[in-house]
Amino acid sequence: MTAPKSTSAALLRNPELLDEEQFYGEDPLAKRDTGHYKAEYVKTFVEKWDELIDWDARAESEGDFFIDVLRSRGKHKILDVACGTGFHSVRLTQAGFDVTSVDGNAAMLAQAFENAKARNLIPKLVQADWRWLNRDIQGKYDAIICLGNSFTHIHDEADRRRALAEFYAALKHDGILIIDQRNYDAILDQGFTTKHKFYYCGDQVSAEPEYVDDGLARFKYTFPDKSEYTLNMFPLRKAYMRRLLEEAGFQRIRTYGDFQETFEDTEPDFLVHVADKAFMRASTTPPTPQIATQPSVSRVTEDYYDSPEADNFYFNIWGGEDIHIGLYEHTSDIKEASRRTVEAMADRLETLSDRSRILDIGAGYGGSARYLAKTRGCDVICLNISEAQNDTNRFLNRRQGLAKLVSVVHGSFEDIPRPDASCDIVWSQDAILHSGDREKVFEEVRRVLRPGGEFVFTDPMQADDVPPGVLQPVYDRIHLRSLGSFGFYKELAESLGFETVSLEDRTSNLRTHYSRVGEELRSRYDEIVEVSSSAFVDRMLVGLDNWVKAADSGWLAWGVLHFRKK
Repeated sequence: MTAPKSTSAALLRNPELLDEEQFYGEDPLAKRDTGHYKAEYVKTFVEKWDELIDWDARAESEGDFFIDVLRSRGKHKILDVACGTGFHSVRLTQAGFDVTSVDGNAAMLAQAFENAKARNLIPKLVQADWRWLNRDIQGKYDAIICLGNSFTHIHDEADRRRALAEFYAALKHDGILIIDQRNYDAILDQGFTTKHKFYYCGDQVSAEPEYVDDGLARFKYTFPDKSEYTLNMFPLRKAYMRRLLEEAGFQRIRTYGDFQETFEDTEPDFLVHVADKAFMRASTTPPTPQIATQPSVSRVTEDYYDSPEADNFYFNIWGGEDIHIGLYEHTSDIKEASRRTVEAMADRLETLSDRSRILDIGAGYGGSARYLAKTRGCDVICLNISEAQNDTNRFLNRRQGLAKLVSVVHGSFEDIPRPDASCDIVWSQDAILHSGDREKVFEEVRRVLRPGGEFVFTDPMQADDVPPGVLQPVYDRIHLRSLGSFGFYKELAESLGFETVSLEDRTSNLRTHYSRVGEELRSRYDEIVEVSSSAFVDRMLVGLDNWVKAADSGWLAWGVLHFRKK
C-alpha cells in the first residue's frame, strides 16, 4: 500500500520525520547554514529530546518566570516561535494563555502534538521558517517567545535581522519579545562550565561543546544509551544580541541571568532578553530652564525615566529595587544602604500595621512597597509616572508573591487618582524633587490622607541659605529648576494643616551615596555602556560629581521628614 500523495509530499519536504542519523558532510565544522537545523533534529534525536529537557525538573528550576513576565505586562495571546517538543507552549496554555506553537522542524512539531495530547491539550501548531513567519501565521500577538537557545541556529546575520523584523511585524503595537540564549560570552572568554540546573535538567544526559570559535559553537549531546548527537550553533554575544534587537526597532531591553532580576555578581548559564516594541521616549537632554513650565517638568521626568538608558542605569547601578539615597553609617553597599533607609522610615511609623493603607508616591521599582507588604502586611498602592519602572514593579510583585498586596498605578503625584481621606500613610523617597509644583503635591497628599494620617518622605534638598545660581549644575543632571529645603517643606506643611512630627537631618549620607554611585559606575563602565550608552554614562558621571561637589560645599541637604495631618 502506498502513502497518500499529500503524505508523500510532506515527507519529501520534511525528511527529518524519518531520518535517524544526522549528516554534516565531510567537514562538520564547515556546516554553518541557517536552514541546516532541520537536518540536525532528526526523528531519533527529537524522540530523546525530552530526556535532555526533563519537563518536571525544568518547570521547578525556572518557576513562573515567563508566566510572571507575561501576566505582569497584561499579555494573553502568545506566539511560541521555537516550540520544540512543546514544553513552554504546554505550560503557558495550562496557565490560561492563548498559545500558538511554531517550529520549522516537523519532527519537533509532531512530538509537541503528542506531548500536548498526553496532557489533554490540543495545540495550535504551525510549521514556519522565521524568515517568512508572517506568511504562515494569522493576526498579531501580544507577545512572542523564542526560547531554548533557538535563535542561535541562525548562522547568517542577514537572516538574524530578517527573523527579528518578522517577529517585530507579528507583534501588536505594545507587544514584547522574550528571547533567550546561552551565555556565550563566558564560553568564548573563559571556557565552558555549567551549573546544569536551569535549561537542560536531565541528570543522565550531557550537553557540552566539542568545538567553539567566534562563528561556531558545536555542542555534543550524549544520552544514557551512548547515542550521540550534535548541533552547530552561532555563539551570540550578549551585547551583539542586544544591538540586533535595538536595530530591529525594539525599545527597552531588560536582560536576566538564569531567571534572576539582576546577576552582576554571578555568571549565569543562560540569558533571557525581554524586549518592548512599544515606543519609549528617550529625552535625556535637559530642557532650557528659562522656558520650562510645570507640565513640561512632569513630561521631562517621565521621558527621562522611561528612556532605556536611564532605566538600565537605575536598575543595574542605583540600587535595583530601591533607587534612593541610602544610610551608609554601617555599610558601603548601595543596595544594603538603600534598604536601610526603608527600614528606618518604617520604624518611625508607630501606627503601621497590616490594616494600614499606604500610598507610595514616586514609587520607582516598588522596593519600599514590597518591604512594607512583606514585613508588615500592608496594602500598598504605588503611584509612579514612569511606565518602564511600573512594568518592572508589577513583574517583581508577581515574582515575590505580593501582587495581591501591592498595586501599581501610572500617574502624577500632582494629581493623585485616589479619593479624599482614603489613605493612612503617604510615603515617598527622593521623588518630590521632580515636581514642578511641590505645593500642589502637599495639597494632594493632605487631601488623600485621613485625619491623623502620616506623611513620611525623604528628598534631596538644598540648604536653606544657598547662594543664587550655584546649584545650576546640580539641577541640570535631572532636569530640575529648583530644590526644596528643610525650612521650605516645614513651612509649607504647617501652612496646609500638617503638624511636624520630626525633621531628621542625615545630609552626610547624600554625599556618600552620590560618591558611591559614581565609584560603582566607573568600576562597571564597560558593562553599563553595553546596556545604556557611553554618552549617557559620561553625562551621568559629570552630574554625580557635581552633586558631590555641591554637598562638599554645604549647599545640599537630605533627611527624613515626618508630618501628621491634623
